[in-house]
Amino acid sequence: MSSIELHKHDLPDGLDLGSVVAVDTETMGLNPRRDRLCLVQLSAGDGRAHLVQIIPEALGGRGSNCPNLKALLANSDVTKLFHYARFDIAALYNGLGVLTAPVICTKIASKLVRTYTDRHGLKELCRDLAGVDISKQQQSSDWGALDLTHEQLVYAASDVLHLHVIWNKLRALLVRENRLALALAAYEFLPTRAKLDLLGYVEPDLFAH
Repeated sequence: MSSIELHKHDLPDGLDLGSVVAVDTETMGLNPRRDRLCLVQLSAGDGRAHLVQIIPEALGGRGSNCPNLKALLANSDVTKLFHYARFDIAALYNGLGVLTAPVICTKIASKLVRTYTDRHGLKELCRDLAGVDISKQQQSSDWGALDLTHEQLVYAASDVLHLHVIWNKLRALLVRENRLALALAAYEFLPTRAKLDLLGYVEPDLFAH
């Protein structure tokens, strides 16, 4: 049975989430340069989700003043596990001023080894690899609200609760198909890719002709 803990402004002191932490974000939109960071979800893979609500100072919050969260994101001894890390790293860097590393991305892993399908969304990975059906109904709701609904919290938690299981399955496939080293090299580049996105090198891509 999973549990959800909502923290205003920052993670509590002394919280140990282990050496691999699943992380996700909710923002006001899909442009990390424009749309503010509203929520950061984390899980140690133990069935518990910790949700940190980032509230701007103008709305009575502490803004980017969340030292415990930022220390975890920047901790080189803790691997941060994402689905579509490219967006989340950019959102966290723009919103909190911290570059998240080292990282793993299950979307990249899926694209490298699940080449028999073009469906690499988290909903599909949860269903196919974790045997869990998650709802995406709250995906486009107002994450900037001061009081988040129960449905929003459940949705947000579902984005991190299953990532450890999914990564373990994908890692085994990467090893089987001899593509783990390629995935790890891509992961090392992701923080740089996120910084390029924030500088506007999305379209045209810096690596385009």
